[in-house]
Amino acid sequence: MGHTLGTQREYDLLRRRMDHGVTGVPDSPAIRKILEMLYSPEDAELARRIPVLPAPVGKLARRLGLPEDELRDKLTDLARRGLMFDFEKGGERYYGLPPILGGVYEYIMMRERSGLPIEELTRLFDEYLNSGDFMRIAYSGETPFTRTLVREEAVTGADHAEVLDYERVSRLLERASLISVALCSCRHKNSHLGKACDRPQRTCLSLNTAAESMIHSGIAEHIDAREALRIIDECKAAGLAQLGDNVQHNTGFVCNCCGCCCVLAKGVRTMGINHAIVSSNWMPEVDAARCTGCGRCAEACPVDALAVERAEGEESGSAHAVLAEGLCLGCGVCHSQCRSGAIRMKARPSRVFTPETTFDMVGHMAIERGKLAEMVFDDPESFSHRTLGRLMCLLEKSPPWKAAMAVRPLRSAFLNTVFTISKETREQRAEWRRAARTANESENGQFQ
Repeated sequence: MGHTLGTQREYDLLRRRMDHGVTGVPDSPAIRKILEMLYSPEDAELARRIPVLPAPVGKLARRLGLPEDELRDKLTDLARRGLMFDFEKGGERYYGLPPILGGVYEYIMMRERSGLPIEELTRLFDEYLNSGDFMRIAYSGETPFTRTLVREEAVTGADHAEVLDYERVSRLLERASLISVALCSCRHKNSHLGKACDRPQRTCLSLNTAAESMIHSGIAEHIDAREALRIIDECKAAGLAQLGDNVQHNTGFVCNCCGCCCVLAKGVRTMGINHAIVSSNWMPEVDAARCTGCGRCAEACPVDALAVERAEGEESGSAHAVLAEGLCLGCGVCHSQCRSGAIRMKARPSRVFTPETTFDMVGHMAIERGKLAEMVFDDPESFSHRTLGRLMCLLEKSPPWKAAMAVRPLRSAFLNTVFTISKETREQRAEWRRAARTANESENGQFQ
């Protein structure tokens, strides 16, 4: 695009700022080209000054020295183009710099767009997101940002009572304050590459605060719970697995994913990154005596966790499905595809850990990826004593090995942050001490 070296530096600084996020944005020729295509030099210069953790526009305006209305207009424009987090909280709009996966990629590909070189963009996104370097960095820890939602109809009998509300798609949709729908970013991307499957594309659901953000930015359309449940039924019939964000409260999205197009499923299936998606608390159990070896379950599994095998010496027709437990998402798609009743979903031996809130999830991800210090340094002023206290609680509740990962980078970062955010408090205390000494000296003089 003929940018100067100074302009190239803005894009490099923008990528580095994005890399402060927990999923990471590693460098590559593909990501440099993506940023150049999406951001003007002026956009890049502004965006890199926005923190990764969303902050209120008034605070950002004071920090950047810009009129609040002017900054809001600029950030709203970036959000409508899919380049900025934007949501309302307490009557004020918050903005934050999104990563590529779990942000820009989805916002660009979740709707039809004009005015963009979409064919080249989809090729670059495909190259970047499916690279081994990106996937290994994005999923270097044990806590992913996506979890599997078991099909409720696959869990029957006494076990059904053990399915918690945050594990039920129906409950998430019925209790959502707002719901929106948009295109599946992965199948839409692949349709431009000529390799999408024939499953439906209007399937990506956003809930609650995330839905407000999507609707406000024109990325998604508002729908009611009945329409959302209809979409879920359509997706189940098409053999799609339901995934949500890895939290118990205030769920932000429900995706309907296939194994052939989904970036995360592909990471599990072809790159061996088993923890790209956390499993549900359920897993299939195959009754070998009833299994006919038809292979429908293996064909339907989004991560190739099932295979049809025949033991040596067994007669033809005695093959049955075998599960690779370490790969299984516990989605229940296999149960729906089995016509012989040979598959039932059973509870896993121990419950899978699910963070309570997005703050907890991001905190665990940052600790595991050694990015807790970067989060603190990214926007020190946003880390109030209450926020730092919540982080310390996460560390206290973490296993020793996980807490130890965060201690070394936090030794300097945490102390510097505390000194930064409490400078005014320390100055006030110093003034109080001086006043107290003066008062004491005066009082002592009276008694002498």
